[in-house]
Amino acid sequence: MPWVHLFIAGLLEVTWAVTLKWSEGFTNFAPTAATTAFTLISFYFLSQAMKAIPIGTTYAVLAGIGAVGTVIAGILLFGEDYQLVHIVCIGLIVIGVVGLRAF
Repeated sequence: MPWVHLFIAGLLEVTWAVTLKWSEGFTNFAPTAATTAFTLISFYFLSQAMKAIPIGTTYAVLAGIGAVGTVIAGILLFGEDYQLVHIVCIGLIVIGVVGLRAF
């Protein structure tokens, strides 16, 4: 279950990053409130994962999920540019996260 908690925390990290962008520097109330809520819920799931997974692994996996998910969200939701080198780098992050889980 700790790995499920960590995955949920990572997805919520992507969600709060997207709502943070929509908040436009905390000037829009609804996205700002959503950012706060998603951040707190993400931290809850992160804390549950840290009960069983070492802190370094937990944070590295969280950061990997957040980075990859946020890049994908940026491309899909905000039309951000990407090149082949970006996709390769995202792949390297995924390989690192999988490696941490596997070993």
